[in-house]
Amino acid sequence: MIVADTLVRRIGQLVNPASDRVARGVQADSLRVERDVCIAGRQGKICYIGPESDLGAACRLEPGGLELDAGGAVALPGLVDPHSHLPFAGTRQDEFQLKLQGVSYQEIAAGGGGIKGTVRKTRAIGLEELVAACCRRLDCMLLSGTTTLEAKSGYGLDLETELKQLRALRALAGRHPVAIVPTFMGAHEIPDEFRGRNRDYLEHLLRSILPQVLEERLAGFVDIFCEEGYFSYADAEFYLGRAAALGFKTKMHADEFTSNNAAELAARLGAVSAEHLIAITPPEIAAIAASPTACVLLPGVSFFLRLGRYAPGREILAAGGIVALGTDFNPGSSMISSQLFVFHLGVFQMGLTIEQALNAVTINAAYAVDRQQQVGSLDVGKEMDLLLLDIPDYQYLAYHPGIDPVRTVLKGGRVVVQERRIVGG
Repeated sequence: MIVADTLVRRIGQLVNPASDRVARGVQADSLRVERDVCIAGRQGKICYIGPESDLGAACRLEPGGLELDAGGAVALPGLVDPHSHLPFAGTRQDEFQLKLQGVSYQEIAAGGGGIKGTVRKTRAIGLEELVAACCRRLDCMLLSGTTTLEAKSGYGLDLETELKQLRALRALAGRHPVAIVPTFMGAHEIPDEFRGRNRDYLEHLLRSILPQVLEERLAGFVDIFCEEGYFSYADAEFYLGRAAALGFKTKMHADEFTSNNAAELAARLGAVSAEHLIAITPPEIAAIAASPTACVLLPGVSFFLRLGRYAPGREILAAGGIVALGTDFNPGSSMISSQLFVFHLGVFQMGLTIEQALNAVTINAAYAVDRQQQVGSLDVGKEMDLLLLDIPDYQYLAYHPGIDPVRTVLKGGRVVVQERRIVGG
């Protein structure tokens, strides 16, 4: 008999993605739904999922264990956000006002704002102050159901501040329940001292910063902003190839505003993900859909910048590709921290079905950060990351946008949100 230390009973509807690894192409059109089940865990991992009627014969709760009554709630795996820029200082609502008046993202950047403005603020902030700011942001994410988050550096652009951002992410592991997947993104912008010398700057990152990131084990991924005015196709090919040789897994900001065939490059290099893809072309869709590279689409950027177009998620799925959704939480182009809101954008703005959008914020998002073996679905052996939602069935999640449906959150079998309040310190 299975002995559990945590038991959640009377789940009305347990909703899992189509697969416990990845849901690509037409597979993302479906979900696995079970009714009237319970789920048990031990030492933070799921050890039993089954009908309430079979519980007594299959599993028992150890003395002093935690038993929760779901009261017929809908249960989902904790949401995974595969793209954020969490560790930054300050905000840019002044620039947002300019955007509302028609000034473009690129024009603001050319005037010394944008990424460089946040770089100045992030260089000035202390480590503890940065950690505290990140904790407050993570609280908001957790309350809307995010339990695992990818977070990029890139607002330092120098050794000291890039390491400070990554060290802040490491410090959060002991201070906040949301699990962090760190990515080094020193190639986010070109600092003034390297203006016009992109390759020299990338060499600097490879020679002076990445070895320190490796030594301190601060990140497992490397990303680059491959876009007109930032880093070229050739820059990305050079840099990601060298980073991979050092032992990093690779990601790429690709085809956000213009296409330079970056999505094809990501697929050819075997990147774990290509991210944004608003401007991806049909030949690139064909190339990346045939590859293991995940397409991380960020509808919050299109919404926040009022671009009037979204990444072609349906076309990528129709070609057999892997579609994940993320917030791209950052102070300039997507000050959006809720994966539930991104789910709604996927449905209402991108035209994804409810099933496609749920696969995209769970198992496919986990796949996009190489955590599909641990999170992204509710399966025996995986982390007991579980949401209980006050809705009658999973379809209602899209049907009634704007509500706050997440009542309870378990992270690693521990209750971290109860009655919509963060608990446990």
